[in-house]
Amino acid sequence: MEGHGFSRAVRAIKTRALAPEGYATTAVPQPLKRGAMSQLNLKPTQAAVRNYYAALHRLGQLHIDHEMAVRSAFQDLLSTCGRKLKLTLSPEFEIKRKHSSIRVDGALLDEFKLAHGFWEAKDEKDDLDREIKSKLDKGYPRDNIIFQAPNRAVLYQSGTRILDADISNPENQIVNQFFDYKAPHIEEWEQAVSEFSDRIPELSDAVKKIIDEERRRNPEFVRSFNDFYALCRQAINPNLSEDAVERMLIQHLLTERIFARIFDNPDFTRRNVVAAEIEKVIVELTKRAFNRNEFLRPLDRFYKAIETSAENTAGFNEKQHFLNKVYERFFQGYSPKEADTHGIVYTPQPIVNFMVRSVEEILQKEFGRSLGDKGVHKRHRVAGY
Repeated sequence: MEGHGFSRAVRAIKTRALAPEGYATTAVPQPLKRGAMSQLNLKPTQAAVRNYYAALHRLGQLHIDHEMAVRSAFQDLLSTCGRKLKLTLSPEFEIKRKHSSIRVDGALLDEFKLAHGFWEAKDEKDDLDREIKSKLDKGYPRDNIIFQAPNRAVLYQSGTRILDADISNPENQIVNQFFDYKAPHIEEWEQAVSEFSDRIPELSDAVKKIIDEERRRNPEFVRSFNDFYALCRQAINPNLSEDAVERMLIQHLLTERIFARIFDNPDFTRRNVVAAEIEKVIVELTKRAFNRNEFLRPLDRFYKAIETSAENTAGFNEKQHFLNKVYERFFQGYSPKEADTHGIVYTPQPIVNFMVRSVEEILQKEFGRSLGDKGVHKRHRVAGY
């Protein structure tokens, strides 16, 4: 084991005849299909692996084996591997439950902030099996989570203990298997996003043709559209074109369900002034031309994938970030240029926070007032500033 970069002997993992009480027995990991390659394809000779064992060697020379110190080496390994697959390791990741929350040592997140895997570190002095049972009893994830000590790691996937590995041996495959796995809801989400991007231009063009036809033959639709167009010019931009407003209608029709479900607010179209006015136009549009539910049925799979993924986002800010990313991907399929020219992609939350705090500071300093005070009027022009 010295040859693998450890400065001192690491205790060998003893074969266990029985798993601890309440656990599934260790399963033999399923090998990749013939001809298939690991997504990560991590090998002992690669720099990330060599750096990991070198870090353990340095810690061993100093007789340092407590959790906070030794976990940094494995954290760096996971972080490096994650970047290759466009995943970001988020340390001290909080998972919010309905009435409580837990915090894992790390989670690998994609651009939508969906977690692809979790990691929990322990030191050599811990009884790893006892710690695992304690964490699982507290509600820690059971789907793609590594419980890791300096010389041993246990991998759970799909609720089952899949692998119990001696990670003092660089030939072990636990990191590859960790990164190769995708939970069913992640696979479904990625497939749905791809299909949705392909379907958006088709459905958008169909709605545009219906709008053109209704403007020729439906006076009620024309009246509601003109009223909404006048409101948009007054509230957003006096130079706004009719074509831009038509695109707003299309966007609303295709995404209204997303807003309602993600924010668990099915009545938002009645409470939000702009959404309420758009909805009036949509009602006139769909009254004679087509059935909204039937028209959007091809997107059911995408909507359901969004709703399933959104279950993993608990706080308002997390939901907002998720929705922002959904919109960015959505407009890649529909109208990428509109995202910039008409401000469809949301202003990043840190910038919004900065703007709000700056205004609050000026109000208090110059006028002795706060944004929440009665008589302080707030206007959001939605015009790119």
